[in-house]
Amino acid sequence: MLRIVDTRTGRLVEIPSVRRHLLSICVHLPAGDVGFGPGDLRALLVGDVLARTAEVHGLQSRTSLTTPDLPPEQAEALDRSLSALGVHPPDTVGVHHPNGTLCAAADVHVHAYGTTTQDAVGGVLIEVSPVRGAQDSAHLLAPGLLDAAAPEGTDPLAVRLLMLGHAYRTPVLVTSTALEEARRTLADWRQLVADWAQEPSRPMPAEVLRHAHDVLADDLGVPAVLDALRTVATRADVPAGAKFETFAFLDRVLGLDLAREVGHQHRAAT
Repeated sequence: MLRIVDTRTGRLVEIPSVRRHLLSICVHLPAGDVGFGPGDLRALLVGDVLARTAEVHGLQSRTSLTTPDLPPEQAEALDRSLSALGVHPPDTVGVHHPNGTLCAAADVHVHAYGTTTQDAVGGVLIEVSPVRGAQDSAHLLAPGLLDAAAPEGTDPLAVRLLMLGHAYRTPVLVTSTALEEARRTLADWRQLVADWAQEPSRPMPAEVLRHAHDVLADDLGVPAVLDALRTVATRADVPAGAKFETFAFLDRVLGLDLAREVGHQHRAAT
């Protein structure tokens, strides 16, 4: 069972609302000629994480995306940004319609902060909090974000990790310091996963898996999953093979490509 807070009421609601095995998600980008920014990418990321969470809970999902009528170059830039951030392509993309036809039957509507909700005809409404930048991160919030999703030379998945570290209802403050910390964490975890992969596989700790399932099912508690991984990485009682399996499994939701370095190193000579 997945539950999410409906922005309209502030209450946890079970999704999907009827007993079936398909979760319908609609992400709404702002209407009008206002361009896109980090907050819109965060809404797309939340939709992606929700779909991934549904999958690990045994649900199928279908994601739709509504946008303004974009010229080809903007549509291509948006596609590149989604790819760079590890967001799975939506199943359906359509232009905003006054009657909300494309997403009329969606179980969940995901909106960036301040976006009109006219397309959200029914279902649960998720309003994603904004992404703000300090003065030292103005380059991250520039229009070129849609082309690279990160400053030049930065792994875009570090931006994903930075955003995932905050509950979707909490604003994200992007600074150069925060982005560098996310980059270091990502690099460290990938190196650890590559090291652990060289050891015999072991079962994931049952209590860690149960905790991750519970917090994800309770309003997408992704920050708690990240905290659990930090703890597992330092636990002496968890074998290396079990750490590898845990990180690899939970990366199905996180989408951080944590196994990227596996096979790119050799066992130290003995």
